[in-house]
Amino acid sequence: MAVKKAGLGKGLGKGLDALIPESNAKKTAKPETEKQVVVEKVVKKEEVMVKISEIEPNREQPRKNFDEDSLLELAESIKQFGVIQPLIVQKREDYYEIIAGERRWRAAKLAGLKEIPVIIKEYTEQEIVEISLIENIQRENLNPIEEAQAFKRLLTEYEMKQDEVAERVSKSRTAVTNSLRLLKLDERVQQMVIDEMITTGHARALLAVEDKETQYALANRVFEEKLSVREVERLMQSLQKEKTEKKKEEIPNSFIYKDIEEKMKTILGTKVSVNHKKNNKGKIEIEYYSNEELERILELFEMIQERE
Repeated sequence: MAVKKAGLGKGLGKGLDALIPESNAKKTAKPETEKQVVVEKVVKKEEVMVKISEIEPNREQPRKNFDEDSLLELAESIKQFGVIQPLIVQKREDYYEIIAGERRWRAAKLAGLKEIPVIIKEYTEQEIVEISLIENIQRENLNPIEEAQAFKRLLTEYEMKQDEVAERVSKSRTAVTNSLRLLKLDERVQQMVIDEMITTGHARALLAVEDKETQYALANRVFEEKLSVREVERLMQSLQKEKTEKKKEEIPNSFIYKDIEEKMKTILGTKVSVNHKKNNKGKIEIEYYSNEELERILELFEMIQERE
């Protein structure tokens, strides 16, 4: 059974302000930038100062990588102006868990702050995952693999459908599907995407190669030779063509088996496939479309047996 969405509706796709009520906050306040996620609109009395040592990140949050240079820049800004936007946290047994704002928390620690402004909220586990995912997507903080892993978690743990996930994060279903496909890559190739050695366009083209070692070797070739996405796509087409031709060469005298296949079709009056393999081995597949036809084919074999 799918986990109940706890009244989230379609608000998540519109940003965090759909989850954090405005109450009596001044509606005249303008956000600093268009992309900035709404947190400042919360009533001031809900904002409290909490010891930074009592706050811990959410271990399940989608974002795993934080740019050190970017954190240092934010830390310098915090030293001058403080933490302008409070964190959103949830009270656990003996600590506060970050729902939104882990980057600010990390930078505040670097800046040497002892306390940090937070807003304490209560959410379900699914809401926490969705809020963390949306905040990071809106801020363009997630790398492609982290984003794909977050989508997969919503699909598997909370039994959501791809179109539901797409609606939650304001993306097309195709974008979500293409994102999830990246998780089929070899883990080493996924890491190359994280490290920005290859792009998601390169990565999707490499999905045409099933063998993991070959896939990884090609990814390294893409990086070393600085191949464009189009060049990789052409390379994949060329490899596929070579594979098809090689497969044909592996079956000598294949026309003989096609002739046998046609003769058996005529005798049995149904579709027959002769799959010849190496060492003169293979298998014959006979199709039937009803119990009556199966009985008819069986009778034919019995007649042949009686003649012998």
